[in-house]
This record gives sequence, C-alpha cells and structure tokens, in this order.
Amino acid sequence: MSNAPESNSILQHIEAGQAWLTINRPTTLNALDIPTLLELERAFAAAEENPEVRVIVITGAGERAFVAGGDIADLDSRAGLQHYQEFAEIIHRVFRRIETSDKPTIAAVNGWALGGGTEILLCTDIRIVSEKARLGLPEITLGLFPGAGGTQRFIRQIPPCKAKELMFTGDQITAAEALAIGLVNHVVPADQLVAKTREIAAKIAHKSPLVLKLLKRTLTHGADMPMPAALAYEQAMIGLVLDTRDAHEGCQAFLGKRPATFKGE
Repeated sequence: MSNAPESNSILQHIEAGQAWLTINRPTTLNALDIPTLLELERAFAAAEENPEVRVIVITGAGERAFVAGGDIADLDSRAGLQHYQEFAEIIHRVFRRIETSDKPTIAAVNGWALGGGTEILLCTDIRIVSEKARLGLPEITLGLFPGAGGTQRFIRQIPPCKAKELMFTGDQITAAEALAIGLVNHVVPADQLVAKTREIAAKIAHKSPLVLKLLKRTLTHGADMPMPAALAYEQAMIGLVLDTRDAHEGCQAFLGKRPATFKGE
C-alpha cells in the first residue's frame, strides 16, 4: 500500500491490484491546468509500469467535483498558437495515453464532470457515477467548443444527434440521463461510489493481466479498422492468447473445478 503526500495535485494509492489516482485540487473543483496534467501523466505512467497494478481508477477529491473542467482564467490568457503548442498538446497526449493504456481504466465520478471532466471520462473504459454527478460539455456557453478530444469521442460513444444537441446547447445532464444514453456504466448513491468501484475493479484485477492487455489492444485498435481487417486482427490476437500460460491455466482450472490463478504469463 502507498500514498503520495497530500500536497500533491495527484494523490496515489495502490492496494489489491488497484491504483487509485485522485485529482486533488478541490478549491478549484479539480480544474485541470498544465502542472496537474503533467503530474497526472507521471502518476499514470507509474501505475502502468507497476506490475502489481492491474486496474487504474481515476477520481476527484472532495464531494463536489470529479473534474469541473479547465482553468478558465488560464485559458482566457492564451492566444491560439500558444494554446495549441502548450496546453492542447499536453492534454491530448495525456488523455490519449489513458485511452490507449494496456491496463483497464475506471472513472469513479464523484461530482461534476464538466468540460475536461467529461472529456477525461470519455477516455476511460468503465464509468461509475454518483447519482449527484452532472456531466456535459458546456464550452459553447464560453464561445468555445470541446478541444481535448470531446468532439470526436463524444460523437463516437453516444448517438450523434444527442452528442450534437449537448455540444450545441452546452446543457448539463444528470447521472441518470448519462446512464440512459449509454455514456456511463453504473449510477450509485454517493456513499456507495467507492465500494462499487472497488467491487468492479477487484473482479478485473483477478483476471489475467496479460490477456487483459491483449484484449484491450484488440478492442482499441480494432475499433479503428474496417470490419474485415478487425476480424483478422482479432484472429491473430487470440492466437497470441493461446500461447500464454494463463489461457491454459484458465482452461485447466475450469476442467478441474477449481479457481484459476493467473500470473500474467
């Protein structure tokens, strides 16, 4: 078990195969700025490289916000080229790393997830949301539009007509509405968020980390391929799986009516 100092903008806690990364700027509703993004990138990389970690959870500090968005005052101070070369370059890189990670990721959404909060949620594999949460991409109300991958991920993950309505109006939606359109997996009472997230993370953590890695690559890269190529890619990847010890351990455990012990080999 390990914990980072409370002064850090990203708190890290590792236990039972789960790495919990908490965005820790509650006085700004966990708004994302460059130092926070760089620290998140370092913490996420460390979790990816740690062989004890099988699932990575991202959440926010406090009870009000997961991530309420970007730092608007900082954004207002930037010109276009400066923004493109600095903040936008960093946030796209960090979010893409989360999206394409070989390890399963979970967003535990404890409060408002607006703008960058929804955009980081869109990069995670599984989303567990407090019933008090509010989600949305309200950038249009500031004379902007989502610029951290939101335009492209949102329209690919929910019905395009709904994605366009939410981005054109800037309206926020409730956790229940997010569940209804397939944006999140589970909505739970606020006091059950951590327990539900741990429950799902534990189920994943007991699976083969090597097979999960190959499965995630199949899903991530296959989604960008035409169907015939994606099926051929899947065929090749399942062949790799059958060269792992874990695949045969799982089959033998089933035949022997015993729990499987996966070692990532």
